[in-house]
Amino acid sequence: QVQIVESGGGLVQPGGSLRLSCAASGFTFSTYAMSWYRQAPGNERELVAGIASVGGSRQYADSVKGRFTISRDNAKNTVYLQMNSLKPEDTAVYYCNAARRLPLTVYWGQGTQVTVSS
Repeated sequence: QVQIVESGGGLVQPGGSLRLSCAASGFTFSTYAMSWYRQAPGNERELVAGIASVGGSRQYADSVKGRFTISRDNAKNTVYLQMNSLKPEDTAVYYCNAARRLPLTVYWGQGTQVTVSS
């Protein structure tokens, strides 16, 4: 049974930091690209950061470049999102995504709320 569980969200003041974790099970984690998406109320879900299954190449949304860092630990079947210098506009539900191209397979977690407010 596939499980993707996000944790680490919460309330933080502007300028603060949080580290999100995404623990995966039930599939071969190392063969999947892993990504973090977010969705704020009234907005579409958007890609925040992604990391390849092999090679470690990363991509980031322009809005988080230089502030967020995605990483993965294949031994622990876990992907992380380190978020620094948080802004109120980073407030959203953050979702973990696992994807493989062949065969096309996508899994989603349930999300974790991040609120940046003073």
